[in-house]
Amino acid sequence: MVSTSIKAGTTWMQRILSLLVFGTGPLPDVLIRVSPWIDCRYVDPLDEVVARIEAQTHRRFLKTHLPVDALPFDERVRYVVVGRDSRDVFMSMWNHYRSYTDVMYAVTAAGDPPGGPLPRCPDDIRWLWSQWLTRASFEWEPDGWPFWSHHYHAAAWWEFRDLENVLLVHYNDLLADLEAEMRRVAAHVGIAVAEESWPALVDAARFESMKREGARLLGPMERFAGGADTFLYKGSNGRWRDVLTDEDLRLYDKAAGSLDPGLRVWLEAGGRPPVGGGG
Repeated sequence: MVSTSIKAGTTWMQRILSLLVFGTGPLPDVLIRVSPWIDCRYVDPLDEVVARIEAQTHRRFLKTHLPVDALPFDERVRYVVVGRDSRDVFMSMWNHYRSYTDVMYAVTAAGDPPGGPLPRCPDDIRWLWSQWLTRASFEWEPDGWPFWSHHYHAAAWWEFRDLENVLLVHYNDLLADLEAEMRRVAAHVGIAVAEESWPALVDAARFESMKREGARLLGPMERFAGGADTFLYKGSNGRWRDVLTDEDLRLYDKAAGSLDPGLRVWLEAGGRPPVGGGG
């Protein structure tokens, strides 16, 4: 199970797992159907998603954006949780949000969406930043509007980081040493990989390769202007430095100051998280 907050490396980790399961050859379907987002309310009916999952004969790897306290935790499941600096999450979220088409706003407004209908992306990125850090879509979260809280998600999983079936992976580390992190993931989920296969697997998991193969991996994406090319945007960190002001960063310091100090350090820098979770 891949669990991330919004724009923290979800599709990247799904692609890594798809390569570990299937190798570099074609997938049996587009990635979002091979590895469905189980808590998404606006793509396919739940019974269809469940039936598709139950029909799978390969090693399953599902996606969720839920924190651990919203999941039926199962000791038999291997969880891979991806973390990322909140400021980088926001910049990626901004690109994601402003690329929504009318189709996306229509499907996310249908029915009775939790948190209310998604508002149109504002033109002012710094205004959205201020709202994202000071407003919440749900009463149990401290921030994250108009989506959900990156900090709440990270803090919930952080308490379970010592469990044998939970692996925390950081976006920075995927950028710095992709092969080492892929080997960690393979070991965690118990997939043996022939040594000679690693170079091709790692190359296929690089962001540039995913970008090049985006249409094949993800299929048509009418909910995003520019399709897969927009969805897989840059795969980089640090763009916030050219956007956010000192005043903006003070808002971040206040929000991040409520986190466990060790969690804040890990989110900002990556590396192996220290032991000592509550479990």
